[in-house]
Amino acid sequence: MRYVALTLITGAMLVAPGFGQNPVVTSPAVGWAEKMLTTNPVHDFGIVARGGKLVHRLPITNIYAVRMEIVSLVSGCGCVSATSAKRVLEPRETTNIEVVMDTTRVVGPKSVSVRFTVGPEFVSSAEVRVSANVRGDIVFNPGQFNFGSVPHGQTPTMKVDVEYAGQQQWQILEITVGKEFPFTIASKELYRQPGRVGYQLQLTLKPNAPAVPIKEDIFLKTNDPTSPLVPVLVEANIQPTLTVAPASLALGTVKIGEAMVRRVVVRGTKPFVLAAVEGATEVTAAGELKTAPSGVQTLALNIKVDALGDFRKVVEIKTDQGESVQLIVEGTAAP
Repeated sequence: MRYVALTLITGAMLVAPGFGQNPVVTSPAVGWAEKMLTTNPVHDFGIVARGGKLVHRLPITNIYAVRMEIVSLVSGCGCVSATSAKRVLEPRETTNIEVVMDTTRVVGPKSVSVRFTVGPEFVSSAEVRVSANVRGDIVFNPGQFNFGSVPHGQTPTMKVDVEYAGQQQWQILEITVGKEFPFTIASKELYRQPGRVGYQLQLTLKPNAPAVPIKEDIFLKTNDPTSPLVPVLVEANIQPTLTVAPASLALGTVKIGEAMVRRVVVRGTKPFVLAAVEGATEVTAAGELKTAPSGVQTLALNIKVDALGDFRKVVEIKTDQGESVQLIVEGTAAP
């Protein structure tokens, strides 16, 4: 069996896209695991302030015809941690290795390697490396904007103090953010003394921010020619006010034209009434919808597919509060 599996994985390597060509990976890597990296494994954060957390996400794709498991992630320094969004990757599946450098534990230039190992039957490893030059003269307090979990529609505010100690007439000229950045942002100078400057940054979440996890950097544009851009990490997990469980119904193989009933549970942050089920004629509400308001509603669905082959239906469940949540119904219809 061991020799059969080895033949299979070797064959998968030979037919994988890009295998045998010049790899994207430049250095350092060991064995066939390096082929799973789709971007350069060496990342430099540049010159950064002390006190924050630096995050780099590295895509990793299982290009082989067998399931792969990330069996270990080992950092060469306690100042750097690494996690994977998924531990098991099916063929052609992609995930991210997230590498975080804690600059409260570093001053000056620092380069750290993180080794990931895939297996478990046939084991191979590769390395990624992150580096930064952490300035001791610029400090964030706290080290980042971390809003935690926020119910959708709320508008919390958070402040971060920025302090500079040095000989320059240091200034924050402007703040650069992404195009769809879901916060309003403001800054003000708190004090200016010989050899010391203090600023305060303020972020407020917009009420229409999408209900998704947020993790991105904003950049302070300064008058320091040696370090014109200083990143600050912003994190928030915007929680939807309406959810459905399960979020998808995987029906597998179903008989064409045969009716079936499936139930889902809809939860809200306040009492609601289910108003409609829309989006797919193959999926409808089973019977009359309940009229009593509740924070938790069980919804029975009639499902009947009349076309052969694979299907994926997006169903929108609406409430009397004007809110909605999507449910995915998928499978294969056979004779």
